[in-house]
Amino acid sequence: MRHLVIGASAAGISAARKIRELRPDDEITVVAKDAAVHSRCMLHHFLGGRKSAEEINFAGADFFEKNNIRFIAEEEITSVLPAEYCAVGRKSGKLPYDALLITTGARFFIPPIPGFREAKNVYGLRDLSDAQKIKAAARGAKECVIVGSGLVGLDAAYALCELGIKCRVVEMEDRICPLQLDAVAAAPYQRLFEEVGCEFFLAKKAAGSEVDDGGRMRAVLLESGERLPADFVIVTAGVRPNIEFLEGSGVVTDRCVKVDDYMRTNIANIWAAGDVAGLSGI
Repeated sequence: MRHLVIGASAAGISAARKIRELRPDDEITVVAKDAAVHSRCMLHHFLGGRKSAEEINFAGADFFEKNNIRFIAEEEITSVLPAEYCAVGRKSGKLPYDALLITTGARFFIPPIPGFREAKNVYGLRDLSDAQKIKAAARGAKECVIVGSGLVGLDAAYALCELGIKCRVVEMEDRICPLQLDAVAAAPYQRLFEEVGCEFFLAKKAAGSEVDDGGRMRAVLLESGERLPADFVIVTAGVRPNIEFLEGSGVVTDRCVKVDDYMRTNIANIWAAGDVAGLSGI
């Protein structure tokens, strides 16, 4: 059989590894928009300088060669054609399959706050390429604003504090990490961050911005009227599954790919797993 995995995420790599274990003679192809496999959970260590890009590759440098898996890097899948049993890559053209697994994950979301989507120095933190952009922005910077204090926002703050950058964190809820922690559990974590210079603006909401003539944001404005100066801004306000390429394919989607208890889509030989299927790791 020909197995095609779209996405070199934790779900995609785990699946490719298990398929090879169970089907030693089958053909496996993994397609990814990224240049290399990387752990999103370790991006803050890359950003903070503790680890290199190679060191956050959770699959291992020789994973594909060792497992006889074809890896197509930096490729964007533009459509899936179930009737033809193939997906279409922007550079590769038609990629045939007998079984297809969609593990394209999700991308960061920038809310429609004035200036946030237009400014050149506003970033999300989802992929290695995002971390590389933030790392470049952090060179010579003194202060930043992070919108959102979930796991990703605190990861970013952790890394930037290690680089000596003053972090101001804005959170709509009354505590940090509100999806994971209650007020009692959140308090000691907040104190630890404050001890290294983080400042928290809880139960506050970003409402606007100051953008200079060069298109760079210089401050985040809160609904309360407070002005938070920044050399750059990181937004960690949620994600959206990467499902646009499935339009017209017949695969049923809502806000994510709809799957059953066995991760099957409505099409017999197509599965989906991970964030693209709406499965949260929280």
